[in-house]
Amino acid sequence: MFIQTEDTPNPDAIKFFPGQEVSSAGPIFFSDLAEVKGKSKLAELLFHINNVKSVFFGRDFITVTKQAESNWQIIKPEILMVIMDHFVSGFPVFEESTKADNVKHNLDGFSEIEKQIIEIIETRVRPSVAQDGGDIIYKGFESGIVKLALRGACLGCPSSTITLKNGIESMLKHFVPEVQEVEAVEEDF
Repeated sequence: MFIQTEDTPNPDAIKFFPGQEVSSAGPIFFSDLAEVKGKSKLAELLFHINNVKSVFFGRDFITVTKQAESNWQIIKPEILMVIMDHFVSGFPVFEESTKADNVKHNLDGFSEIEKQIIEIIETRVRPSVAQDGGDIIYKGFESGIVKLALRGACLGCPSSTITLKNGIESMLKHFVPEVQEVEAVEEDF
């Protein structure tokens, strides 16, 4: 089995492509070992590697983010071995009870402005950031401020502020004049 890797804009995150489907149901993000127990044996094994900070499963890739002080030359071979062993074994990536982070909002109860914002994020923003190994989730809109949670390679990325301000904020302001600002918020796991 050959696993391809791809750098992301975040120097602490790498995308791993095992050459087969990883998460058919949608993106799934884990931020620590306690959160992953009973949900994904593969993620659990990855968190047992020293300095693994988070694991993000996309449709055909896995983004692993390391602690800033660690070195890819040391942990990347371990990550490759764990991913390869898991896929060669034929075990499922997730336990049956694990739900994807498909944040398809039930738009009932949202204002027309929020519906516009969510539509833009779902159709234009999320597919784009997924190409870089990350995800962005709508968390709210209040007093002209759109609140977004960052996941995967986006979380902790040095260029995430530029992406938020120059990319996402500019786009939302263009299409939804009520938007004044976009800010990243901590995710409540």
